[in-house]
Amino acid sequence: MGVCLSARIKAESPCNTGLSAKYVSTDGNDMSSTSSKVSSFSVPPTPRSEGEILQSSNLKSFSLADLKMATRNFRPDSVLGEGGFGSVFKGWIDEHSFAATKPGTGMVIAVKRLNQESFQGHKEWLAEVNYLGQLYHPNLVKLIGYCLEDEHRLLVYEFMPRGSLENHLFRRGSYFQPLSWNLRMKVALGAAKGLAFLHSAETKVIYRDFKTSNILLDSNYNAKLSDFGLAKDGPTGDKSHVSTRVMGTYGYAAPEYLATGHLTAKSDVYSFGVVLLEMLSGRRAVDKNRPSGEHNLVEWAKPYLANKRKIFRIIDNRLEGQYTLEGAYKAATLSLRLPIH
Repeated sequence: MGVCLSARIKAESPCNTGLSAKYVSTDGNDMSSTSSKVSSFSVPPTPRSEGEILQSSNLKSFSLADLKMATRNFRPDSVLGEGGFGSVFKGWIDEHSFAATKPGTGMVIAVKRLNQESFQGHKEWLAEVNYLGQLYHPNLVKLIGYCLEDEHRLLVYEFMPRGSLENHLFRRGSYFQPLSWNLRMKVALGAAKGLAFLHSAETKVIYRDFKTSNILLDSNYNAKLSDFGLAKDGPTGDKSHVSTRVMGTYGYAAPEYLATGHLTAKSDVYSFGVVLLEMLSGRRAVDKNRPSGEHNLVEWAKPYLANKRKIFRIIDNRLEGQYTLEGAYKAATLSLRLPIH
């Protein structure tokens, strides 16, 4: 997380804020079966009061004592990851009563604990409750509950055993084997379904922070979008966009949004195009360690995307032998059709 200060376009809270903190399972427990319910709730327009948001959410209200017990008092060896929002801890609860259980028993959860000095973090905590407390879809991470006690603010999620797409694409090590071509296409499709649900006429939510670290994977590599701290209600009526202060992540944020502050669903679609390029190439959206001219993935890849004979130059060499030229070309031309240029 050391580069988040320069990567996140945010005034108050520049670092990565979410469950996208890099965490990995050491056991095979999976809670994906708890999030199969699909629903399309229309999110009430914001802003609403904190009380209204908490009362209207379909979430369990946990006490701080509950979550201390579930995470073994937030012990350091329970930490799954760190972010600008705070730390994410592994815990265990009973799957029916949601009461804390002994480590290794019951249902595994991820508990995100807000840094108490972060004012912006509280706004994002509330946004997370507002959206994930009312939206259900197989490709959105399931928010189980929250804790609001004195100055303490926490969020309780289903545990995603395989961590983030970012880790699988860019981390090296025995646990992180390179994702195969077929798994990359499966993840891309799942993430696209999550975005399509958010953009649907019933939901009308703009995610605003689509990137590899916010795409989490269950034990079967099903993709789920996480971290809704920057999400916004989409335009209503005859409005074409929502005007906002520019927030997001360098390399993923759409140029027209950066230039104007006009937020639309196309802003998310641009980010999807960038992530698809990352999956095809195995390169980060922005990488200053690359040679000059290759720092920005979109700019570097653009000349190769439309040329079938050159397309192999952008494909991750770890995928050799796993794809057909026709398949690679189709995926590349899809990213080219997205508004990435």
